[in-house]
Amino acid sequence: MRDDGTIETEHSLEEPRMKKMGATGQRRLKCIHQICACLWVGGAVSLTLMNFLMIPADGAALYGIHLAMKFIDDFIIIPGAVGLLLSGLVYSVFTNWGWIRHTWIAAKWIINIYGVVFGTFMLGPWVNSLAPLAKEMGPAVLSNPVYLNNVLMLRIWGTFQVSTIIFALIISVLKPWKRRTVR
Repeated sequence: MRDDGTIETEHSLEEPRMKKMGATGQRRLKCIHQICACLWVGGAVSLTLMNFLMIPADGAALYGIHLAMKFIDDFIIIPGAVGLLLSGLVYSVFTNWGWIRHTWIAAKWIINIYGVVFGTFMLGPWVNSLAPLAKEMGPAVLSNPVYLNNVLMLRIWGTFQVSTIIFALIISVLKPWKRRTVR
């Protein structure tokens, strides 16, 4: 009982909840989220395939390949990953999906945050280093240890990154784990 004589109910003890998004807003958000996922996954797969399969004819072609890789990273992968992170935040705050209500959502958060951080601090600098080295050294760059190391790291860790974000895409569709009991 309150001081004013009214009786508190369980409902009145709850903190005010943020207004949830309606069905139309959720459909629009889902479209944005899926477009961002397509950008990130498609860009990452493209970048990885370019790194393995494109064989330049000369130094200019090598430089062009690396400029194209940087373009894909800067204008497809990064906007897709950041858009996915932001739309995920909106999903968590303004819908009933929540932050970790389902194990598969928690797994997606881990993958997304890992992907953005690892991509920013490791993969991005490796990609960004290739074009300037190729421009400066031409075909001789193919024997440069820094260049060769960065290409190798992109092949190994870029493939791992692609695998993890494809896994996140798969669990988004399959929603494989049961609901967590979060209070």
